[in-house]
Amino acid sequence: MTDETQESSPDGPTDSASAASAAAKPTPAAKSPAVASKEVSRRGFFSWAAVAWVGFSAAIGGCVTAWGRFMFPNVLYEPPTNFKVGVPSDFPPGVVDERFKDTNGVWIVNNDGQLYSLIAICTHLGCPPAWLEAQNKFKCPCHGSGYYKNGINFEGPTPRPLERARISIDPSDGQILVDKAQKYLWEQGQWEDPNSYIKVG
Repeated sequence: MTDETQESSPDGPTDSASAASAAAKPTPAAKSPAVASKEVSRRGFFSWAAVAWVGFSAAIGGCVTAWGRFMFPNVLYEPPTNFKVGVPSDFPPGVVDERFKDTNGVWIVNNDGQLYSLIAICTHLGCPPAWLEAQNKFKCPCHGSGYYKNGINFEGPTPRPLERARISIDPSDGQILVDKAQKYLWEQGQWEDPNSYIKVG
């Protein structure tokens, strides 16, 4: 009876051993959440490091740009207030010369035996008037102020005449010298000042 039992299950002990061996073999352990989290954190660190580096570089670039603007500020270059316009014979009687309006902001006028320089700024709100040859007057296009050839106002909202700039003859070369830094106002009687005009024949 014992022999029959042993013969009927010759593979019994072997199967039991295999099962025990299989049970004894260690199964590959799955990555723990902590390890996976460490790997993700490492990738995130490098991503944030790259973003931080880009931000730092941009900040440094902005600082350098601001420093450059500070070292080389925008400068408004204005034309000189003191300049020469030629000799008296360049300005015939009765003529309003506009050659220096755009560059220096003045008209050179030969009128009634006087050569004077009118500053091309309307005394109403500071707009640049235009000389209208056909109408023989200065006219401001902004609000309609009008001035005679001598600069006296006669129409529109402007409260007073145009201003004159100092004008003289440079003895070194005989040229007309205009100085806009010194102005002469009609309402204060300053047009009678000999530095506000040049006598011409």
